[in-house]
Amino acid sequence: MDPARQYDSTDGPGTPTPAPDDVVWVLPGDDAHRTSLLVLPHAGGNAHAYAPWRALLPTGVRLLIGQYPGRGARFSEPLPERMADLVDPIVASLPADTDDLVVLGHSMGSLVAYEVARALTAAGRAPRALIASACRAPFLPNPSPVHPETLDDDALVTAIQTRGGTDDGILDEPELRELLLPSIRADFAIDDAYRHAGAEPLTCPVTVIGGDADPVVPAEALASWTQVTRADIVTRILPGGHFYFQSQLDAFLSIVTGVLDGGLVRSDAA
Repeated sequence: MDPARQYDSTDGPGTPTPAPDDVVWVLPGDDAHRTSLLVLPHAGGNAHAYAPWRALLPTGVRLLIGQYPGRGARFSEPLPERMADLVDPIVASLPADTDDLVVLGHSMGSLVAYEVARALTAAGRAPRALIASACRAPFLPNPSPVHPETLDDDALVTAIQTRGGTDDGILDEPELRELLLPSIRADFAIDDAYRHAGAEPLTCPVTVIGGDADPVVPAEALASWTQVTRADIVTRILPGGHFYFQSQLDAFLSIVTGVLDGGLVRSDAA
């Protein structure tokens, strides 16, 4: 079966078929795109958080952002229960003219990005490069599981705030919290359980980026990504915690732009 066709929109009675533009946001630059950057959000994240990157990327790069079930225009869909619920709709919804593609994920989004890269490779459409940020290698168990099924709402909010990356004011607002927490719980349950060992190595180069003070995925754990590809791999470590790029956005996007431009940056990891 073509991995791009694995998504079945008839999983349950009355389940709406998501529009491709709701699954993969398309944000073109001012010039005709020469390449596309597909960004996959972190656990509990959504496409809105990454949309501002469009203004900071080269004008010839088309920004594509995945939107997971249970949020935004996909709010009415069933919450995801397994990695395929995140991956398959994104692969099926990529624009038809997505030929030159770099796939990037942050935290759990790196695992989604890896699975998207695997599906595209199996379909003969391998991406040009994969960028994995602040995430363990896919064959390793989660070093910092959240166990959302054991936490009440207050404890889950505390766990999220400890990791950073979320506007605390949103989670402090009762009505917004009630809307957001179900999808956050679903994502963390997938992240806790996901592990893919024994997969065929990718054929594209991989750039791995992390924060030097990340308590969720320590910088030394990033080296294991060398086993996921037959191509070149480099690691970059920037100052900061699990969401290091929020305070290092220029440096982070400089690395990303280097990959988009076709060259891997040199590793500065020991």
